[in-house]
Amino acid sequence: MISYRRGGPLVGEPRWYTHRSMETAVDLGTRDCVEILGFPVDRVGVDEAMERIARFVREGEPRVVVTADAAGLVLAQEDPEFASIVRQADLVTPDSVGVLWAARRVGKPIGHRVSGVDLVDLVCRRSSEEGWRVFLLGSAPGVAEMAAEQLRLRHPGCNIVGTRHGYFPADSDELVAREIAAARPDVLFVAMGMPRQEKFIWVTRSIIRAKVAMGVGGSLDVHSGRVRRAPRWVQRLCLEWLWRSLLNPKKLSKAKHLPVFLWRVLRYRP
Repeated sequence: MISYRRGGPLVGEPRWYTHRSMETAVDLGTRDCVEILGFPVDRVGVDEAMERIARFVREGEPRVVVTADAAGLVLAQEDPEFASIVRQADLVTPDSVGVLWAARRVGKPIGHRVSGVDLVDLVCRRSSEEGWRVFLLGSAPGVAEMAAEQLRLRHPGCNIVGTRHGYFPADSDELVAREIAAARPDVLFVAMGMPRQEKFIWVTRSIIRAKVAMGVGGSLDVHSGRVRRAPRWVQRLCLEWLWRSLLNPKKLSKAKHLPVFLWRVLRYRP
């Protein structure tokens, strides 16, 4: 059983932040996880991840979901604050072929990726059925609004209660959090890139109190139509990361973490 402490102080937290719970343990005994580079990754598929998210919404307490790819786990190893967030998250989904490979290597395979792009779409579909209140935060000005429009067209009745761009400094986090809190979201998607999005979620969760808060990277760019998602055959070959890197050379800075991840997994000893 893997067990981590939840709610302990993080490096650099602002004075206005008050911890929800200082000494609550996250007991992963009831979660089927694989440990990768010292971090728990839930062995879930898309359907099970959605079941967990639905349960979090029903329970009503603020929950944090991390979509973990290989680059994110490398960054977490190098950033103690980010590492603490990943270890204390309520759900960590496998969001890259590298993570799937690492899970197979330690004898705990995971069937498929569970990406932020897919979860945004599925949550919005569930919102159209059950009225979940969804807020989209992140990307460049106008992108969240475009994504909301496209998601409403795809899922009529989807209850997106607010949008905001992600171009603001960390010293404005409290102000932005209070703006979002006024919309009373059940689910908050934050598309600001790792680890900025997770740090924003963590330090503002007691203000926003979204039942589910999840970092989703470039998902709003995809759902807005600004960025094309890889064709299904590319996704099936687990080469979506290469597709996105070729379309957007800026993504190459993230892809460079893949060989580092592979090397660290090969050398890792718990």
